[in-house]
Amino acid sequence: MSELRKFLFDGLPVRGMLVRLTDSWREVLRRRALAGATPPAVRELLGEMAAAATLMQANIKFNGALVLQVLGDGPVKLAVAEAQPDLGFRVTAKVVGNVVGDGRLESLVNVQGKGRCAITLDPRQRLPGQQPYQGIVPLHGDRREPLQALSQVLEHYMLQSEQLDTKLVLAADDDVACGLLIQRLPVAGEGYRAGREERIGLDEDYNRIAQLAATLTRAELLGLDVATLLHRLFWQEKLRHFEPLQPRFSCACSRERVSGMLEGLGHDEVQGILAEQGRVEVGCEFCGVKYHFDAVDVGGLFTAPAVRHPGSPSVN
Repeated sequence: MSELRKFLFDGLPVRGMLVRLTDSWREVLRRRALAGATPPAVRELLGEMAAAATLMQANIKFNGALVLQVLGDGPVKLAVAEAQPDLGFRVTAKVVGNVVGDGRLESLVNVQGKGRCAITLDPRQRLPGQQPYQGIVPLHGDRREPLQALSQVLEHYMLQSEQLDTKLVLAADDDVACGLLIQRLPVAGEGYRAGREERIGLDEDYNRIAQLAATLTRAELLGLDVATLLHRLFWQEKLRHFEPLQPRFSCACSRERVSGMLEGLGHDEVQGILAEQGRVEVGCEFCGVKYHFDAVDVGGLFTAPAVRHPGSPSVN
């Protein structure tokens, strides 16, 4: 079963989380295989993003969707991971052209060094006039500076947004997607801005534990269970564990949402698709489910009282 384990370093201003997406990640890949082939390098990127989004959602306890996006000018134009408060997650990617090279972000997304990473927090119940919060950081990949891994990009984002030292280790293959997050906790009297900024990089306990986390290899992260991994890394530390949580694959698409999207396109547009193709087919880019509407279905959309359904099953 997929598992997310939170823990504290007893007596120290440091917390941690470890996530292993197993059955839920394999379900994602099974559905993506039904929707079409996904290159191995893209599957690895999406797995790391799924693990990262799940960790970040669990870390901030946000009542809404956390959406992690990587955008650029490589063959991967857009990769998206979304995590809900109950740790339901889904991922998708828009790939144009052939994926070649070593599979790093530079060759996948950031060919010209202009790629960026966006994290959006979309409240479940918005107040009037309230907009989702979005933070954007560059992928730091010009010709003078080696491109950082996704984990380092997200460390940079969390340092900017929370002013807290954070270490993140990510890995994924076709069987499991994993992530380890270590973060310094604010101490008593430490302000949100100035106080936190003054302590960045100075906490010896956090630095020691982050260095231990940095020794974690990809093979260890992918191959070891939660208990074994934490013991191997932090056997000299006293950990306080919390009850494990169970992330799961979850997609919010539905026939009702697709109907609402088609209503939004308008009668003439949908009738044009129907005349050309004989039916209207809409596929969810997250889970691969295809929704079909024949002439009778389309007629019902525009003769019955319109009911608007927010959201869309597709990423444009």
